[in-house]
Amino acid sequence: MVTVPEDILARLDADHPYHRAFVTVSGAHLYGFPSRDSDHDLRGVHLLPLEEIVGLETGEETVSLMWSDTSAEADIVTHDLAKFCRLLLRRNGYVLEQLTSPLVVATSPAHTELLGLVPGLLTSNHAHHYLGFARTQWGAFEKSGELKPLLYTFRVLLTGIHLMRAAEIQADLTRLYEHGPSYLPDLVEAKRAAEHGPLPPDAPERDRLRADVEALTARLEDERSRTSLRAEPSVRREVHEFVVRMRLSAR
Repeated sequence: MVTVPEDILARLDADHPYHRAFVTVSGAHLYGFPSRDSDHDLRGVHLLPLEEIVGLETGEETVSLMWSDTSAEADIVTHDLAKFCRLLLRRNGYVLEQLTSPLVVATSPAHTELLGLVPGLLTSNHAHHYLGFARTQWGAFEKSGELKPLLYTFRVLLTGIHLMRAAEIQADLTRLYEHGPSYLPDLVEAKRAAEHGPLPPDAPERDRLRADVEALTARLEDERSRTSLRAEPSVRREVHEFVVRMRLSAR
């Protein structure tokens, strides 16, 4: 489990309308570089009651809540189980990171069972997710000059490389230093001091940063071409049967 301020947990219990299969921490806390003023990003899965699935009035597939009047700013986004599982069966690394996050706020047997299916959900095509996310974050860095999108760029490229090599989701940048540039620990320390700060004065020049991002991009593309991961999930039927059983148990 992970420590989240008690008032945030109380608001979650009071304001969220459905039973949660799991809630984990995402964002900077998961990525290994939270600052003192980082939001608490909570993500998870909720279970719609059967009457809100089969009737004419259906429940919310996605619930989004945000609180700024607590001890720290927080937001939560949960998807109904079926929607979340549909996303899992696509090349969506974001939901895989939420599912496998070691920063667990709430869990259940359904969470445990879904985690057991993760090896069959990992595919070579998840590289496309990380390559696309890296392009977006690098563009944001070039426009703003902020350190945060630069670290996100390195984080997603290194997470993708590790996935292709080790068939494992690792979203914590501080556990991936060995595969990245030597200056990453210094940038992470600077980010921990300020959520939206600029590059520190001793950071590498833009040309060096660009060259390193391009090199990691090429490495991820190469790892994708050589990975042993399948192109498509191997547990599609198992995920379907899991959702059916969870739905029927909600009666």
